[in-house]
Amino acid sequence: MAESRNQEQWMSEIQRTRLPQGTAAVWFLGQESVVIKGQATIIYVDPFISETLADARSFPPPFSPEAITAIDICLITHEHIDHLDPGTIRVLAQTQPQTRYIAPACCRQLLIDCGVATDQITDARAGDWLDIGTGEESIRLLPISAAHEELDQDEQGFDRYVGYILQLNGVTIYHAGDTVIYPGLAETLREQSIDLGLLPINGGNYYRRSQHIVGNMDYREAVELTLAAGIETVVPLHYDMFDGNSEKPGDFVQYLYEQYPEQRSHVMARFERYVYVSDKAFLE
Repeated sequence: MAESRNQEQWMSEIQRTRLPQGTAAVWFLGQESVVIKGQATIIYVDPFISETLADARSFPPPFSPEAITAIDICLITHEHIDHLDPGTIRVLAQTQPQTRYIAPACCRQLLIDCGVATDQITDARAGDWLDIGTGEESIRLLPISAAHEELDQDEQGFDRYVGYILQLNGVTIYHAGDTVIYPGLAETLREQSIDLGLLPINGGNYYRRSQHIVGNMDYREAVELTLAAGIETVVPLHYDMFDGNSEKPGDFVQYLYEQYPEQRSHVMARFERYVYVSDKAFLE
């Protein structure tokens, strides 16, 4: 169980995990914060693991930013504090100077203010593939426009919100970031043959908006997007961190089972390491 592990054991598991071609590992840290690993590259997406908003969180993170011993790539989907967490980034800027950050252009100054060097930052521009070599493996990455709750651009016309498609170790992963469904999203995803989709399910409504809580697709929409986009396996995210902005993942599973019982899915236990195995793995 998570409570019985110390921080060194978490880092050891992440670093020592080795996976054959056609597989990828995902660690769920809460909200939309995950760690992704293929052969060797360690990727954090929206790391929200500091004491930021500690009194509002439903549970503490499994380890602190100070405990992180290796992070090759840090992907940021947008500037909201539970996705671009200054408490986490300030520490990483000091302890992990080799980390490459990819984020919407509007996040650049926020990262710099946290101590990240300018040459560590790459702007995420929707539709522009990035080829990232980390020594032991090559990663391809495609930023995808996200609508949280609308498509929005900065003064230069670049997306304020993005998701990411990652190709690593023979697996294609889509991390949606915060988004609702907008015209063309399903078609864009279908073109990339997504193996594993990580989608928010917390939804949005008038009462949340009146409290300035910006919403996402709900669990029904996440299921329907999964089918429309041809995603092989879907994992729900963004349902567990704040009492006023949560959802029941069981409703996601129930709707999926009733409507599309052959669709693959996985609900991650808190802090679980989930190893995705594609149909292409272990084939001669």
